[in-house]
Amino acid sequence: MAPDFDFGQVLDGSRESLERSYQRFCELPVDQDWGEDEPGPSLGNPLTIARPVEVSAPGTFAKNQIRTLKLEPTDRPGWWFDRDDLPDSQPIKVSVRNVWTTGKVVSNIVLRSGSRHNYARLVEHIIALKAGMDVDNLRIRMTSGDPPLFNAGSEDLVEALRGAGRKTCPGRVKYFSVKEPVTIATPHDGFISVAPNQPGDHALRIDCARDFSNAMGQQRIRFVLNERSFNHGSTARTNATWRQMMFIRTFGKIFADVRNIGYNKQNILIASKRGYVNEPTHLVDGKSLEAAWHRAILDLIAALALIEEGRFAGTITDFKGNHFADVELVKLLYANDLLVEV
Repeated sequence: MAPDFDFGQVLDGSRESLERSYQRFCELPVDQDWGEDEPGPSLGNPLTIARPVEVSAPGTFAKNQIRTLKLEPTDRPGWWFDRDDLPDSQPIKVSVRNVWTTGKVVSNIVLRSGSRHNYARLVEHIIALKAGMDVDNLRIRMTSGDPPLFNAGSEDLVEALRGAGRKTCPGRVKYFSVKEPVTIATPHDGFISVAPNQPGDHALRIDCARDFSNAMGQQRIRFVLNERSFNHGSTARTNATWRQMMFIRTFGKIFADVRNIGYNKQNILIASKRGYVNEPTHLVDGKSLEAAWHRAILDLIAALALIEEGRFAGTITDFKGNHFADVELVKLLYANDLLVEV
């Protein structure tokens, strides 16, 4: 029998189904446990980068074109996308209020502000750095809504921001948490649960589990967000099944969303029923935890970056979550006035 767990306020789903999901979650052993690590330092003043930097790679949705992100310092609070190809458009603030969709054919977070042409697609692997690194204010200039797709998660972006240096901005960094434990059910009998920390604790702790019916199988990691865990997870690639890849390369040609998508054996992890099509990474005792690390660092933490007022502190338990549920959770936290500054 699973130990008692405080689901708190259930924002979506039934308590009975959540209890069954939690029972399944508890049956999964922890494959990698960094839960006792020291958290990253709390920040006083907001930080931006000290100098502009650029990163380029083939486009995510236009694989035959090179896409460039120009990362620039700013005192304007938060992270902002600027479309240079749309000179009359307003900057798109990284905020749950600007989420347009979480994708249909390809699951991804799309931000938009104003005109339906003024958007930025698949931003999660970019904005995760807002929640995971010491950069609170940033301007990101793009020449299209299609971001570059890198071969090792967001490693290129992490290295660019690390090499750009830092400078302080006016004001102070704010930390937010939930007023009480809250839980949301996710598709396929999963859940995401969030609990507040003790007063004065600004750490973010995550217990993340995946449960696949293919070679990726069951994976569970536990960690405190700090430089070590973020750097480790930021190199984990998106994963897909062999069936999904075959669909993209055949019938997917019909759909504009995936017709020119740049997925290949270098930039994503592909799993068949009994094995991996390409070489997995993030091995522990011969078992790949790449899917769990990608989910935790570049998907789940990206959703916390949508809390525009500051950084998030708390404890998150995530079992089989996805982008739609992540964004829905953040929306419900705002709708139910559940966020509080700590």
